[in-house]
Amino acid sequence: MAKRCTHVADIRDVTPSALGCEECLKIGSEWLHLRLCRTCGHVGCCDDSPNKHATKHFHATGHPIIEGYDPPEGWGWCYVDEVVFDLSKRKTPHNGPIPRYY
Repeated sequence: MAKRCTHVADIRDVTPSALGCEECLKIGSEWLHLRLCRTCGHVGCCDDSPNKHATKHFHATGHPIIEGYDPPEGWGWCYVDEVVFDLSKRKTPHNGPIPRYY
């Protein structure tokens, strides 16, 4: 049987916190892809980025669900249940142009 996310009901419509990885913008670092926290709207960089800020945000807050945000990919990931799921009908729109750092 396929593993399911037990946190899907907790997904919120959020306002992205920044036009790029919040922490990378502050320190002048590069990122590869962005992840959006679907609990609070924090924008962090993916695990292929040097600083892995999205995962660090999860460890600091316990917020379980992220969305593949830039480019808008239509999927979600639950850190707790370690499962990918479809968010194509609930994608978060960008609130402005995202700078490219890769």
